[in-house]
This record gives sequence, C-alpha cells and structure tokens, in this order.
Amino acid sequence: MEKILIIEDEESILMPLEDDLKLEGYAVSSARDGNEGFSMAKESRHDLIILDLMLPGMNGFDVCRKLRECGITTPILILSAKSQVVDKVLGLELGADDYVTKPFSPRELQARIKAILRRIKQIQQGIDGIRFGKVEVDFIKYETKREGKPVYLTSLEYALLHYLVRHKDQVASRDSILNEVWGEDVYVFPRTVDTHIAHLRKKIEDNPAEPKHVLNIRGAGYKFVE
Repeated sequence: MEKILIIEDEESILMPLEDDLKLEGYAVSSARDGNEGFSMAKESRHDLIILDLMLPGMNGFDVCRKLRECGITTPILILSAKSQVVDKVLGLELGADDYVTKPFSPRELQARIKAILRRIKQIQQGIDGIRFGKVEVDFIKYETKREGKPVYLTSLEYALLHYLVRHKDQVASRDSILNEVWGEDVYVFPRTVDTHIAHLRKKIEDNPAEPKHVLNIRGAGYKFVE
C-alpha cells in the first residue's frame, strides 16, 4: 500500500482530502504544521508528500528545501493558494515535483497523484542508469553525480530524463513527453515541458545555455544525445 503524507493546517481541506485518499486505497498520515511535517517526512518513508505552503511553524518552501538538503527524495506535490508564477517557479526550483493551486478539483488532484506514483514505477522498471559527459545517473537508486559530486533531481526530472534516454537520438515531441511523463489524464500546458527541461539542464549540462545532451529541435521537440 502506497503511503502519502499530507502537511496541511486547514481542516476544511485536510479532512476531506484524507478521506478521499483513504478511499482510493492509500495509507495516509498527516501533520498540521511545518515542523511536525518535516520531522515525519524525515523519520518515516513515504511514497508522496502533499505540502501546503502557508503553514505555522515552518513554511512549505522551507520544508521542501530542508528535505532536499537532507537527501530526502520523496516526491513532493505542493498544494497552495499561492497562484503567482513566481511561487510556482520557486517551489519547483526548491525540489517540488508538481504544484496544484487552491481551490482545486479533487479529480485533478487524484490524477496528479497517480501520475507521480506511476512515473516512479516506470523508472524502476526501465533503464538502470547511464553515464554521459561528466554525469552519472542511477535511475534505480535515484542518485545523480556530476564530476563526482551529488546532484539532486526531482522524481519528475528523473522521469523526464529517463524518457529521453530511452529514446536517445530520437526527437520526442512536447505532446509525447507530456503523455508519457505527466500522463494523458493530467492537463498541463505544453510549455511546462520547456520549464522542466530548463531546470534539468541547469543540473546536468556544463553550459545550460548551450546544451550538449538535452537538445532542442526547433519546431519538433527535444532529443537526448550522449
């Protein structure tokens, strides 16, 4: 049974969300402030963390950042009333895997959760790892090193890279990437792919402005080359 941790202080959101997830067959635990949530996420294994941003004790941005600094690779889905683009970008840069704004559709949230968990399973059943340039990636252990130093990738970035590597030297359109990495039942804008590609390049390319491995094929999509 997959385990989900919800870090949310609003009872009107937390209680029905807990009930919905339990009905879907997940084991659910919850925390009502950032400090408690950080401790629970650090001390126990979870398959997914649903994280609010405006929390008492420690805000969600700090929870996300500190978990990643501790080496916790559990996927994080931010659920927040903060709808500004700058907040979404910051959340993703700090290591979140997805960002859903309040008010949200329970059906859409369920689809996002299933997409994240599905990506993890796909990675575990695919290519074990790859070396290219100065980078070593272990898809099974979720470990990446660049010039021998650890680099943190989100589960979404692992899934994105995994998909491109599986189709190396082939052009993958934005639509095919969206369908395979995010899932056909999750609606996101095609440019979302570009945003995550940019984040990925910053971590694995020597010069993200002139990438050598994750290439943009103008008008067609992206291609991975070793």
